[in-house]
Amino acid sequence: MRILIIGDGKVGSTLIERLSKEDHDIVVIDTNPKVIENAVNSCDVMGVVGNGASYTILKEAEADKADIIIAATNSDELNILACLVAKKIGAKHTIARVRSPEYSKQLQFLKYELGLSMVINPEYETAAEIYRILRFPSAIKLDVFCKGKVEMAEVQIGENSILDNTKLIDLYDKIKVKVIIGAIQRGEEVFIPKGNFVIKNNDIIHITASHKDLSEFLKALGIYKDRLKNIMIIGGGKIAYYLANMLSETNMNVTIVEIDEKRCVELSEALPKARIVYGNGTDQMLLAEEGIYDADAVIPLMGIDEENIILSLYANKHNVPKTITKINNSSLVELLGTLNTGSVVSPRKVTADRIVRYARALQNSEGSMVNTLYRIVNNKAEALEFLITDDTLPVLHIPLKNLKFKQNILVACIIRNNKLIYPAGMDTIEVGDNVIVISPAEQYIKEFQDIME
Repeated sequence: MRILIIGDGKVGSTLIERLSKEDHDIVVIDTNPKVIENAVNSCDVMGVVGNGASYTILKEAEADKADIIIAATNSDELNILACLVAKKIGAKHTIARVRSPEYSKQLQFLKYELGLSMVINPEYETAAEIYRILRFPSAIKLDVFCKGKVEMAEVQIGENSILDNTKLIDLYDKIKVKVIIGAIQRGEEVFIPKGNFVIKNNDIIHITASHKDLSEFLKALGIYKDRLKNIMIIGGGKIAYYLANMLSETNMNVTIVEIDEKRCVELSEALPKARIVYGNGTDQMLLAEEGIYDADAVIPLMGIDEENIILSLYANKHNVPKTITKINNSSLVELLGTLNTGSVVSPRKVTADRIVRYARALQNSEGSMVNTLYRIVNNKAEALEFLITDDTLPVLHIPLKNLKFKQNILVACIIRNNKLIYPAGMDTIEVGDNVIVISPAEQYIKEFQDIME
C-alpha cells in the first residue's frame, strides 16, 4: 500500500520504522529538512519537506494516490486539517493523531461528519493500557481479544516455581487449569513453544486464557494479586487525567502529585473524586507524607523517562506491590527488562500497534480480517486475532494436526459462538470463528492464509 505519514516526531518515527519493514510505499512529510534526510537515509522511504496540511505539498506527495494518510504532527488542528485536505484530494483512508481532551470528546463528529477513518489519542490509549494492568495487577502486561472474552497476560516465573522443568505438554496435569502458553522469553531468546518445551525459573511467559482460567492459573502458581485500592500517580499530564477519569468509575482511591500549581487547580475541577497534591514528585519527603509506602500501585507519568524509571525503582525498593513505568524512548523499553521496574508502557508503541492493526486490516482478503493486533515480547512477536468469514478458505473443517503451518506459528485460541476453545490436534477452524495466532514479528502476517506453508 501507499502510506503517507505527516510528521516525523515520536509517533511518526515509530510508524515509519515499522511500516517501512512491511513492504509498503512510504512517503514522509515534515517541515524540518534534517528530519526528512534522516528518515530517507535510515528507512526505505521517500521524503517531502513542507507543511503537511498544504494542498500544494500534499499534491507534491501524491496524496491522491495514497491508501492511508497518517497525520501525526504536534498540532491537533493541523492533523485534522491535513486529513480533510488529503481526503478532498482523493486519499482513501485518513488517520489523525488528536491529543486534546476537548477534541477527544468529539470523536464521533470527527469520524462521521468530517470523514476521518480513525482518530487516535496516544495519551488516552496509554491510559487505557495502564487501566487494564491495574484491573489485573498480577500481570506485567495484559492484552485483550474478542471484546474481552480472551486475555493474554505477560508474567514472570519466579525462583523455585512449581513450573520449573515442566514440559508444556504436562502443564494441565500439574496445574489442573487450561491455558495456552503462546510465547516465552528467556534472557535475550524468544520462543513460540511446542508441547515438548521445558519451562524454567525466571522465564517470562505469555498466557492466553479466559479471565477466570487466567486467575485460577496464577493462583495455582502463587503469584495472583488481589485488586488494588490505593493508586498514586506522579505527574498530572494528559495520561494522568484520562487514567484518573477511568479509575473514578471503580472503588480505587487515586492521588495525583503534580508540580504545576495551575495544573493542580485544573485537575481538581476536572477530577472531583481524585486527591490532587501540589508538589515535586521526586521529593522523597513529600512522597512519604502523601502515602507512597501505603500505596498499592505507583505510576510515574513524568515527562522525563529517567525520572519515571528512578521513581519506579524507588517504589519497588519500598515494596510497593505494583509499579507501572511510562517510557517515551522505545530504546529504553528492552533495557528495563533487566531492572525491577514492574510493568512498562510506551505511548509510541500503543499508538503504533493501533495504526498498524488498521493498515493490516485494509490488506486482508475478504475471508479473514485482523480484528486485533499486539506486539509482544519486546516487539519480537505478534499476537493477532482473525475473524474467519469466507466459507471457501482451504483450512476450514480440517483438524489442526493435519494442517501445515509455517515455522514458529501457534494457533493460541479459537472463539466459537462465544465459547473459548483451547486448540488441540482434532479441533478445526470454521466460518465465524475468531482465531488468535502468535507469530514472529518479522513474518508480518496480513491475512489468515499467511500462516500456512
